[in-house]
Amino acid sequence: MRRREFFMFLGGAAAVWPLAARAQQSALPLAGFINAASAQSYAPQLAAFLNGLDEIGYVDGRNVTIEYRWAEGHNDRLPSMAADLVRRQVTVIAATTTTAALAAKTATTTIPIVFSIGGDPIQLGLVAKLSRPGGNVTGVTQTTTELVQKRLQLLHEMLPAASIVALLVNPADRDIAEVSIKEAQSAARALGLELHILNASTERDFDGVFAKLIQLRVGGLVVAGGAFLSSRSEQLGALALYQGVPAIYRGREFVVAGGLLSYGASITDAYRLAGNYTGRVLKGEKPADLPVQQATKVEFYINLKTAKALGLNVPAAMQARVDEMIE
Repeated sequence: MRRREFFMFLGGAAAVWPLAARAQQSALPLAGFINAASAQSYAPQLAAFLNGLDEIGYVDGRNVTIEYRWAEGHNDRLPSMAADLVRRQVTVIAATTTTAALAAKTATTTIPIVFSIGGDPIQLGLVAKLSRPGGNVTGVTQTTTELVQKRLQLLHEMLPAASIVALLVNPADRDIAEVSIKEAQSAARALGLELHILNASTERDFDGVFAKLIQLRVGGLVVAGGAFLSSRSEQLGALALYQGVPAIYRGREFVVAGGLLSYGASITDAYRLAGNYTGRVLKGEKPADLPVQQATKVEFYINLKTAKALGLNVPAAMQARVDEMIE
């Protein structure tokens, strides 16, 4: 081969190879991932989701392409984000957080949806039955709202002398807020406690919330779930410690940041299971045939250093049940 012809051959090959690579990449199945919070605040959950997907044999960028949509705490962005994923004709939508799942369900009745939420999917209208969801939606529930009663009971066990408590909710997460309030009111009545409902939809609301706690002479605080409050759990834990407020939430990160207690289903386990289901849908299974799973792994954490700082003694019965005492 002559020198000129050789270089012409190389030039032609160089032009073909990128086209071939792009064609191969475009041939990969396309999955959508939509979440009401941010990638930074949900990094552990996303890692768990990708691990669950990997367990079924899918790795982003290798044999599946994932289109990510993060609303950064702006729920009003979710409908257009879900509609965009539908326009891109993704094979499946992983809708993590309740508001994202509701937006995805509104956007499509045909593309499979796998959710990871903290509420009751039947009550939210996502599925008809847990065992046979029907339609195009299935997923995993963390029973976040159902555990609000248990959190209030644990807080009362730690603070038996406290007669006034508060529940912090995000009114923008209306479905989670309403159910959490109902659960907390029921538990407060049973325990003979005075309950106050406080609202926070932005970080700017936090200072007012903690000022109100002092004004009301609240003895303890229960923090509800939802994407916004979940993504600010470390900030809330640090604020609770700084303000000297005994508080309980659902996740370990809250306790590590200085919060007193946490009790709830493992959110990372729920995201791993959602990754499993997303992989199974990519393999051809139908959401209608996949029963809604419940993340049954419940974790209980206590920050012993915070308890000492607040002048509290951890009852022996609680120490026997705790998964980890953080010092």
